[in-house]
Amino acid sequence: MPKPHQKTVVVNDIMQSGYSYDLVAPIGRDFDPEFRPDLTPKECLALGVFGGKYMTDCTAEFPSDWFTDAKLCHERHDASLNFFKVNASQPLSVWRKKGWIYADDPRGWFQWYCRYYMGRRIAGEDALQIKRWKAMRRHVAQVVQKCRKGDFSCNTQQRQALLHWAYDSRRM
Repeated sequence: MPKPHQKTVVVNDIMQSGYSYDLVAPIGRDFDPEFRPDLTPKECLALGVFGGKYMTDCTAEFPSDWFTDAKLCHERHDASLNFFKVNASQPLSVWRKKGWIYADDPRGWFQWYCRYYMGRRIAGEDALQIKRWKAMRRHVAQVVQKCRKGDFSCNTQQRQALLHWAYDSRRM
C-alpha cells in the first residue's frame, strides 16, 4: 500500500515534457543526515536567486505558494532581482560543458534540490548532489573569515552564490 505522500509527478514543460518521477518522502522531510540546507526552495526564490530567470518555465511542477513572493523575470536574467543585486551565476551552457548537469535535472542543482525537497529520491544522484552542496562550505568559511556579521556589502558574489545553494549567507 502506498504511503500518503507517495505519488508520481509528470513534468510537462519545455525542457522535460513527459518526464516523470516518484515522490517517496514527505515534502521537506526525511533528508539525508548530511544534507541540512538553511533555506527551502520557496525561501530561496523569495530572496531572489539566479537573476529571477531560473524555473520560470516549470512553475506548475511545484507548489504554487513557492512562487507567491518569488522574484522572477520571465524574459531574462536580471541580477537586480538577486538578494545581493549581483550576478553570481554561470549560464547552463557552462554547467553542461563541465558535466555538472544530471540528465533528469536539466536546470542543474537547484532543480535537483526542489525535487528532493518535494520527496524524490535517487540514491546515487542524491549522494553526488549532496557532496556538491557540502563542497560549498568552503565559501561559508571564507565569508565568515572575511566579513563582519551583517555586512551585506562584503563578498556579495560569494554570498549570492551561497543563497543559490540554500545556504543563508545573511546569517554569516
